[in-house]
Amino acid sequence: MLQTQGAMACAVFLGLLLLIALAAPSQGKRLGPTARLRYSRFLDPSNVIFLRWDFDLEAEVITFELQVRTAGWVGLGITSRYSRVGSDLVVGGILPDGNIYFSDQHLVDEDTLEEDGSQDAVLLELREDAVYTTMRFSRPFRSCDPHDQDITSDTMSVQAAYGLDDTPRLHRERTFVKSIFLLQVVHPDDLDVPEDTVIHDLEITDFLIPEDDTTYACTFLPLPIVNKKHHIYKFEPKVITRNETMVHHIILYACGNASVLPTGISDCYGADPAFSLCSQIIVGWAVGGTSYQFPDDVGISIGTPLDPQWVRLEIHYSNFHNLPGLYDSSGIRVYYTARLRKYDMGVLQLGFLTFPIHFIPPGADAFSSYGLCKTDKFEEMNGTPMPDLQVYGYLLHTHLAGRALQAVQYRNGTQLRIICKDDSYDFNLQETRDLPHRVEIKPGDELLIECHYQTLDRDSLTFGGPSTMNEMCLIFLFYYPRNNISSCMGYPDIIYVAHELGEEASDSMEAMMAMNNVEWTPESIKKAEKACKEAQQMVIIKTIDETVENTTGWIPEIIPPPRGPCLESSGGKVEPQDKIPAGSRAAPVALSGSGTATLRCLSLAALLFGQGALSWLLATLQAGV
Repeated sequence: MLQTQGAMACAVFLGLLLLIALAAPSQGKRLGPTARLRYSRFLDPSNVIFLRWDFDLEAEVITFELQVRTAGWVGLGITSRYSRVGSDLVVGGILPDGNIYFSDQHLVDEDTLEEDGSQDAVLLELREDAVYTTMRFSRPFRSCDPHDQDITSDTMSVQAAYGLDDTPRLHRERTFVKSIFLLQVVHPDDLDVPEDTVIHDLEITDFLIPEDDTTYACTFLPLPIVNKKHHIYKFEPKVITRNETMVHHIILYACGNASVLPTGISDCYGADPAFSLCSQIIVGWAVGGTSYQFPDDVGISIGTPLDPQWVRLEIHYSNFHNLPGLYDSSGIRVYYTARLRKYDMGVLQLGFLTFPIHFIPPGADAFSSYGLCKTDKFEEMNGTPMPDLQVYGYLLHTHLAGRALQAVQYRNGTQLRIICKDDSYDFNLQETRDLPHRVEIKPGDELLIECHYQTLDRDSLTFGGPSTMNEMCLIFLFYYPRNNISSCMGYPDIIYVAHELGEEASDSMEAMMAMNNVEWTPESIKKAEKACKEAQQMVIIKTIDETVENTTGWIPEIIPPPRGPCLESSGGKVEPQDKIPAGSRAAPVALSGSGTATLRCLSLAALLFGQGALSWLLATLQAGV
């Protein structure tokens, strides 16, 4: 009884302090029980479940509001794309007598919920009307409860569920999972929209989609004709509704003004090599992405003699059902303005060079590939002195076997930082994302792209290539000021890899074909991964004018960055990369009875009080003077 009373006191105390902290001034986003939540999404196809959310990066607290068309219980949590077991779910509702129930739970099997020993979600509001049940709560990005999934800058699998009564139990027909990038640091509403905006569409016209699994269709189009410098500040996909499931990606490549370009529409990488001209990406969209607006100080320059006048429009179609008679007019819509921004932006393509030397064994639970970029030749190839690159955004890209990607920066042989990553990559959610802080790349830095794959569902080798069933390993960095470098890609010495696997090969083609002779077991898969990492990397650098330079290098080690401590200390997520062995910001003192239950919430309570309540109290006192 004393423990129950202590836990209730802790919950009330913790809730009050969290409310004070959320209402207190901070450099992050201030969130209170009635604050407007900037982000929103329907989580189900029938639009029954609507989610709003917002977060405070400094306090590492996220607030959710779940609105469901039901009079029963509702639940929201984080899960895995591959198994619901172990996922967390915050559950709440209102009983017929008006009493509220609310708790932090987790799934012990596919449909059975169990309450967590540590209650780390704080209820802000729970209401019910004739149509909806609405639940608003906050939780830390990373609690110390091992049953709570962390909120990170990765793609999150958000799980929502509801019932028709007040008995929480999961039913498949009322449980939905959606991939969402929760920690979007820039919201479109925060950006400037110029009053003189002009819209221009760059699209393919009445293209008959071939009855093939994979088609890359290309055509060349002029950029808007303007009499002085303008900036493109936003782009969005223009996809014909009936063809949404077939359009895999759309890319605009800038063409050098000396290029002689073909007319019409043709296979990008087919018999006519002219249709693969132009390789400097200026914008790109892929499955799951939406519109993207650049930061207020950068844009794509058009209208000057140094700017491209033409682009290559590339559309990748995946017609897996070989449907006949389908016409498409998809493309990219750009928004431009005469109100100039401070910087001209560019896009740098990094990763593993996309061709069959890139291989992934079948039956691999995990397999890593690497592509190295060495920037020491950038200034020479650029043709003019080149300032440091300021990176502000990124786009990640693999195909169906991809599970995780990251870009790592090195300077003078030392790892500097992980520029961007996603440990929960979802092929169906490929979008341009903003970095929380801009990253500087200096000449001479090395950039390493690492991609993780899983091929447990495949019984033959997967090779790099254009088809969705092939693989890619690419990261596009959005940066300023623009230069002439379009891509910097790497690949391993495949002959060395073949020899390490016991296969004879005298050239790259023989080595690639030799991979089919290997008996793929967990041991040989690990051996191949090790050989690919230890092999010398060939690095290919290309400019907008199709100038190519080659160099070589070696894959450096990747040091996982230390993770900050978790919030609250009633359990302890003990992980190797934690800064503090117990993984918490304060260790509880063992007491008996109700004292123990109360003290278990003190580390989080003390943190929140120290961060918010003191500043709130001082502001209140100052206002009263």
